[in-house]
Parts: sequence; structure tokens; C-alpha cells
Amino acid sequence: MHAWFATYLQWVVLIHLTCAILFVGAAAFEVFVLEGLHQRFDAATMHQLETAVMARVRHYMPIVVILLFLSGFVLFDQYCNGIQCIGDGRHFGWLLLAKVTLAFAVLGVFANAIWSGFRGRMTVCRFRYTHRIVLTLMAGIVFLAKAMFIL
Repeated sequence: MHAWFATYLQWVVLIHLTCAILFVGAAAFEVFVLEGLHQRFDAATMHQLETAVMARVRHYMPIVVILLFLSGFVLFDQYCNGIQCIGDGRHFGWLLLAKVTLAFAVLGVFANAIWSGFRGRMTVCRFRYTHRIVLTLMAGIVFLAKAMFIL
């Protein structure tokens, strides 16, 4: 590997980790903080708060998700050399495949939530469960990301 490519790859890793932290952090904030505020504030106040938070998130989250997936594709290609690492007798390839599968599940849920929002079908219940599902899937991705290099 050339020195310039090794440096380039480290920037890709940094972008990937930064986007993952932002994405997981936003989901965790929505699940653990926003949902807890429903007990303290009336429905109208919560609606205003959630509307304001979601308006802010809509500005940067699509960029974060795009960069997360683009950097993930580069890293997948680098570490797996296409799909050659799957079935080579190590756990790495299968864990990476599981991680990618969960990532596409998150993308599907995320795209469905955006589509529902644009169509005016994002109910409070759907909002809550969407974020819980995404957070659970992302926790699995984080676990697999670490396990790939341990097992």
C-alpha cells in the first residue's frame, strides 16, 4: 500500500467514525432524551420541541448518512477486496457482512421515515418506534464493528 493511500484511508476512517457517532448520537438523543420529556411537558409543547429538533436534523442528517455509506463502501472494498473476505475461514468477513446487512436495514428504516414525513404520515407512535428500531440496529452495528477486529 502506498503511503498516500494509507493517509487517505485514515481520513476515510475518520469521516466514517464521525458520521457514525453523529448518527448514533442523534438516535440516542431522540430515544433517551426526547422520549423522556413527554412525561414533563404537555403534548403541544412536545410537538413544538420535536418539530424544531426534526427540522434541525433534516438539514444535516442526509449528508451524514450519505458520507457514512460512501465511506463505508470505501472501507468495505479496502478491507474485503470486493467480497473475497467472506467465506475465507475467518470471522471477519461474516461479521462485516452482518454489519453491512444491518446498515442497509437502517437505511431502509431511515428512507421509510423520510418518505413518511414527506407524505404526512409520520405519527407520534411511528416516530418513536422508528427511532427505537434504528438505535437498536445501530447498537448491533457498533458491536459488530468492534467484534470484527477482536474475533
